Amino acid sequence: MSQSHAPCAQRGGHGHPGLIDRYRNRLPFDSDDPVVSLQEGSTPLVLAERLSERVGAEVWLKIEGANPTGSFKDRGMTCAVSAAVREGAEAVICASTGNTAASAAAYAARGGLRCAVIVPEGKIATGKLAQALMHGARVVALRGNFDQALALVRELVQRHPIALVNSVNEFRLQGQKTAAFELADELGEGPDTLCIPVGNAGNVTAYWKGFSELGLSPRMLGYQAEGAAPLVHGAPVADPETVASAIRIGDPARWEEAMAAMTGSSGAIRAVSDDEILAAYRLLAAGEGVFCEPASAAGVAGLLKYGAEGAERVVCVLTGHGLKDPQTALAQAEAVIPCEPDLAAVERIVTSPSA
Repeated sequence: MSQSHAPCAQRGGHGHPGLIDRYRNRLPFDSDDPVVSLQEGSTPLVLAERLSERVGAEVWLKIEGANPTGSFKDRGMTCAVSAAVREGAEAVICASTGNTAASAAAYAARGGLRCAVIVPEGKIATGKLAQALMHGARVVALRGNFDQALALVRELVQRHPIALVNSVNEFRLQGQKTAAFELADELGEGPDTLCIPVGNAGNVTAYWKGFSELGLSPRMLGYQAEGAAPLVHGAPVADPETVASAIRIGDPARWEEAMAAMTGSSGAIRAVSDDEILAAYRLLAAGEGVFCEPASAAGVAGLLKYGAEGAERVVCVLTGHGLKDPQTALAQAEAVIPCEPDLAAVERIVTSPSA
């Protein structure tokens, strides 16, 4: 690796430090290890007042779309790519429904590594594809689904000196567990309940790991889309389908760990319909001013469907930004209103009661 690309630790300077510098005593990195960071983490925790009123509990939104590439994946990727650099890798690879691809591509670019991503053809949201391409990754569109893509990259890294940065990589979970640390720091304790979308099940596993390390045990409630709910049915789904592309996964890599988190926290994995996900997605944007991608709304959809169930304080994890999937947003929103450049015409439209 050329000196100009050598990654450096993000100590000092402007803004907040990245996760590795903030939580190094709880992460597998020494003080002289290379750090590839975009100052991820420290994401907003926002009280959802209208949602709180509706469910009769104090509901907080952990807005992970505020991470540098717009999703929670950056937490794990700073650790996975830093470890890859430490181990002398020259390239990283992942299978992805989109957010992992965008994050891996950005952190690889930051660390001076080559990056390849395998995505299901035609099944990746536009914003995520644009990110991966702009960050310089080699994007391969597989004529298959995510589960097939992951199986292929796991075989590929056995044959080449490439670091696999999917959530099967333990460093990913190490980074992602820091979100639980942040919740405890911000709330002064853990929430009673955590509502979280579940796809490959790495994130729910990581939150439980983080809470457990702090001696906390909030009830973990994971939500899958009805068309991609293997953990609910107890068997893999061969052809998962849902509008929530980030959780369109039929055979989660962290299946056993996720179920252990549910058992350990007296939690549950449940299914929500695409209609329920989209209703929560619209409610968050128009009612709380928070624009997340559809999959992110699965936890809120579950909370609305099943209620707070006695919890006084609930945190819903919103995993990615709404701009990740502009096409779904435009399909769900009101149409743009055309108008002539005439004051009376503009006034009539602006002042008329909404339909």
